Amino acid sequence: MTGSGKTDTVALEGGPRRRLRAGGGRGVPLPLLVPALAGLAFLLLPLIALLVRAPWRSLPEQLTSAEVWEALRLSLVCATAATALSLVIGVPLAWILARTDFPGRGLVRALVTLPLVLPPVVGGVALLLALGRNGVVGQWLDSWFGITLPFTTTGVVLAETFVAMPFLIISVEGTLRAADPRYEEAATTLGASRFTAFRRVTLPLIAPGIAAGSVLAWARALGEFGATITFAGNFPGRTQTMPLAVYLALQNDPAAAIALSLVLLAVSIAVLAGLRDRWVTAS
Repeated sequence: MTGSGKTDTVALEGGPRRRLRAGGGRGVPLPLLVPALAGLAFLLLPLIALLVRAPWRSLPEQLTSAEVWEALRLSLVCATAATALSLVIGVPLAWILARTDFPGRGLVRALVTLPLVLPPVVGGVALLLALGRNGVVGQWLDSWFGITLPFTTTGVVLAETFVAMPFLIISVEGTLRAADPRYEEAATTLGASRFTAFRRVTLPLIAPGIAAGSVLAWARALGEFGATITFAGNFPGRTQTMPLAVYLALQNDPAAAIALSLVLLAVSIAVLAGLRDRWVTAS
């Protein structure tokens, strides 16, 4: 009797769970399937059109020009530099937002994430007003140190950092909030300083979040257009990145624009594949 009752209880407890798991593999409701397929088609159609209309026969000739490789080199260098700068100043900012409590923290977080919703062109104008030769800070950089940032390669890096760093901060802050702060507290009680605890304990814990945020920031920096062309201009070999080269080629040579777009598409797919396989599943 007791054994039978126990068996029935286990069956009752396990039965619905098994049915729920089995039910997850059944057909998708039609009201959800139709808009889901429409959304998938909407996202894939432009990419398919790009592949269909690509000048495959002349593609090797398009991609072997010196201008293409110079723009690609500059894009990779600037995106990597922008990501490194975002790591240096963004990770500490994310730690402060996640681990400390101070007046106005919500406002600071809103301002930090503002570039996510701010039109990139507006960001470029703001950078000009701040760091231009007549800007709030730029005039002092020019008069005191002779440093001019607009329309230079450094300007490209700063513009890309401005739009890409919020992606890193959001990812790292979320990882920090999910990590148990008691490990840091235990390290400090054992005599470690706050910085040592951060370096030896916190950083290894949040490494997947930092890696994922870095890849997202790098990809965003690689595709930046509006802030770059507004703040740094479009000078071949100095500030002309791949998105700017695509825009310029679209006006004069559509086939070259498609070829350049294919390069950026391939790089983006490689980045997303690496992000999914190494970091998203791990987190």
